[in-house]
Amino acid sequence: SLMEHLDELRKRIVHSAIYLACGFGVAWIFHARIVELFQAPLIHIGKTLMFTHPMDALNLYLQASLVAGAILASPFILYQVWLFIAPGLYQKERRFVVPFMSATVGLFLGGAAFGYFWVLPAAIKILVVDFGHNFTPMISIEDYTSFFLSVILGLGISFELPILIFFLAMFGIVSPKFLWSNIRYAILAVFIVAAIITPSPDPWTMCIYAIPMLSLYLIGIGVAWWVHPSRKRKKEAAAV
Repeated sequence: SLMEHLDELRKRIVHSAIYLACGFGVAWIFHARIVELFQAPLIHIGKTLMFTHPMDALNLYLQASLVAGAILASPFILYQVWLFIAPGLYQKERRFVVPFMSATVGLFLGGAAFGYFWVLPAAIKILVVDFGHNFTPMISIEDYTSFFLSVILGLGISFELPILIFFLAMFGIVSPKFLWSNIRYAILAVFIVAAIITPSPDPWTMCIYAIPMLSLYLIGIGVAWWVHPSRKRKKEAAAV
């Protein structure tokens, strides 16, 4: 019933909040080291953060610990998500729990790592050193935090594209044929996103960022072919 679904949703949200709080507590123990990693791209070019409000430094420690705690708790939170949707799946589909969690966490961390080690340093170097060499940078904690999280979380979420396609295909919302026939629109969308996050107007640099996302889309087409209900019906018909 609807009330049973709402009660189950409340239960999973409460459990996820507990795991998030535990992850935050663990991350807070190492908050100084986390903030050092947070500032590393700036320190590499000889710049440091400044603050304009007495609460800015504390807010930075809290936000950095919260993000790190969420990453630590993500496998447990994702498991709660799976427990919520699993009752609506067939027994054969429930065996995807381990691949689902492994792929979701791995893709997010891969996207975040791609943003931290390549996109963010390149963006800061080009924006601050190259374009801003005639000016005195005053990079506030608030502005840098917003920029940092938009790059890291944005790329981490964008790398979840195969997982999104997995569920859309599993429930028959999209098909491999539909994804392949609309690949030109996907390419356009990917290059628009790459143009937004690319720090340099150089088209070759933009291609470096677009290629991984296009690869993920193609992987998503393969995933859609694997889990789409039409393929299962064909296998059952062939068996008969």
